[in-house]
Amino acid sequence: MDGVAALPPLRETIARHGLHARKRLGQHFLLDLNLTSRIARAAQPLDQGTVIEVGPGPGGLTRALLLEGAARVVAIEVDPRAIAALRELQAVSGGRLEVIEADALAVDPATLGPPPRRIVANLPYNVSTALLVRWLHAADTVSDMVLMFQKEVVDRLVARPRSKEYGRLSVLAQHVCDVRRLFDVAPSAFVPPPKVTSTVARLTPRPASQRLADLRPLEQITAGAFGQRRKMLRGALSGLFDDPSHILAGLSLSDTARAEELSISDFVRLAGAWASRGGAR
Repeated sequence: MDGVAALPPLRETIARHGLHARKRLGQHFLLDLNLTSRIARAAQPLDQGTVIEVGPGPGGLTRALLLEGAARVVAIEVDPRAIAALRELQAVSGGRLEVIEADALAVDPATLGPPPRRIVANLPYNVSTALLVRWLHAADTVSDMVLMFQKEVVDRLVARPRSKEYGRLSVLAQHVCDVRRLFDVAPSAFVPPPKVTSTVARLTPRPASQRLADLRPLEQITAGAFGQRRKMLRGALSGLFDDPSHILAGLSLSDTARAEELSISDFVRLAGAWASRGGAR
């Protein structure tokens, strides 16, 4: 029998290692084997390159990735309590699992194994958006990402202009990636159950020729524009340009518009104008 399939149930592993979820780490363990398998299948193909998993906890999704045929999984876990459980899984993985005890925010995906690199994770709620922005900057090194967030985060990722969910994260994610909502996951699937529904999304980086080589100007422009949503652009961008109205007119944009009215391409043009002026006032 496959060594991974022969492992004891996850609940037993959690009890044996004292792996109660910690709120400060944003932990909610996914124990439903049907759902972990569904996430792993959504990330196919897994039989080439490297699968990077962040926050594996007791290893439920990790097991599913291995059982679905992942050639190589690199699991990054910051919680030292989970390392022993993951080492048990590593021992029966046939050399296909590497466990790294580290903060994923400090790890460069390009250093974790041969391409194609796929990031597949049930992300800790408290660092999910920070991790995503980090990976958007590293889009050249990743072939795609299948990630679970709080539903409200995915609502923002896929939001269109003029909607209340449209904001900085919408612009950054959609400029860099094709973003697709896959399916929702009910709170009851987790231990402990969160207070909100979760959603799995797939983000596939666009060709390099279709996105900015440096994402920092777009980050600055969107932070300024959406930092005060009720302000007209001429006011919201006053901290970035000496004369926002002049810049906006040159781009055929109204200085009385608000950030949620601009398209992603409008923000990219504004980012280019800011960068061309040295990125500072």
